[in-house]
Amino acid sequence: MTTGLTRRQAALLLAASSLAGCGRPSPNDAPSVSDWPGILDQARGQTMHWYAWGGDARINAYIAWVAEQVAERHDIRLVHVKAADTAGLLNQLVADKTSGRSRDGRTDLVWINGENFAAARRAGLLFGPFADALPNWTLVDTVGKPATVRDFMLDTEGFEAPWGLAQLTFFHDAARLPAPPRTLTELLAWTRANPGRFTYPAPPDFVGSTFLKQALHDLMADAALLARPLEQASFDAVTAPLWRYLDALHPWAWRRGRSYPQDAPTFMRLMEDQEIDLAFGFNPAEAASAVIAGRLPASARAYTLRGGTIQNSHFVAIPFNAPSRAAALVTADFLLSPGAQARKADPSVWGDATVLAVDRLEPHARAAFTGNRRHHPSLPSAEDLARNLAEPHGSWQRPLEDGWRRRYGA
Repeated sequence: MTTGLTRRQAALLLAASSLAGCGRPSPNDAPSVSDWPGILDQARGQTMHWYAWGGDARINAYIAWVAEQVAERHDIRLVHVKAADTAGLLNQLVADKTSGRSRDGRTDLVWINGENFAAARRAGLLFGPFADALPNWTLVDTVGKPATVRDFMLDTEGFEAPWGLAQLTFFHDAARLPAPPRTLTELLAWTRANPGRFTYPAPPDFVGSTFLKQALHDLMADAALLARPLEQASFDAVTAPLWRYLDALHPWAWRRGRSYPQDAPTFMRLMEDQEIDLAFGFNPAEAASAVIAGRLPASARAYTLRGGTIQNSHFVAIPFNAPSRAAALVTADFLLSPGAQARKADPSVWGDATVLAVDRLEPHARAAFTGNRRHHPSLPSAEDLARNLAEPHGSWQRPLEDGWRRRYGA
């Protein structure tokens, strides 16, 4: 989950960045991250506040299960602070830093990625590095899944630990649409032949914004530019193919492109209600989860585009003034354990893809992951997921959203 910053929030973070490194180091008394026995000992009895998106019942249930596990295993009381976005916490941390509140923060762990992570790093709002000191870090697939160590093209440098993998994935009902479009050219031709049966969420909804980035990648002359910071002077020329494509697509889309679903859940409900025949999301297991819940038919299938689709990770980070840092470290490590990752990957629980190198796990742990795939034909194939693209540099997202709103927004 990532939410863009407002201009006011960006200004506050810029001001706070001038203070980064200027104050005292966080005096949290947790042992060094290399002293894991000491971390485990101090974590016992701590209350830890995890600032995480609260907008999905499945995710909330999973976090509640994590709370049960860390309580039973480590005597940690985990409180889920259900958030609408991460930018609000960053404002709070900026206020803490500017007022010198370096000991007794109100948050110990935060679900973060993308622009929010970049802003927090610039402003010196995070504790670290810590990720590669976690015992379960050795299980993370940093080679096969490079998004585990690069966040929107920014090296994480150990200041956040991955706990889930996302990839833009398309969904269709094979009984109604046996041969779905697998390129943007095919999508445009299919939409013209089937007017009203395709749409996408309105940016800045994250799924809608990702569709813009995916389309730009596939249409622009030099996609390698997306790996670098945006040069504003060339923005209009570079993005012109995207706007031409959308101009051609929208008249044939749902409601003739005059309105768009306001968010990803509304978008998926159009698919479930058969108002559209093609949808997509950032969770590859979303179709499988909907089948299990009875919202989509058993003939629902998932796939990626022929040239690959955008992939990224979501992470947890520890604020610079986290009062229960030891408990946060233990929880971050538990999230990387095979048991926690396998449960999260189960479509009947959440369906969030693992960041681990499954082939390196012990046989009994590996079986939990292969079992998830074997019993759910609505999951995308391993070959589909292997066709992944790096998330563009974070500087592209806001200009793309602003450009879309100027052209197509209500």
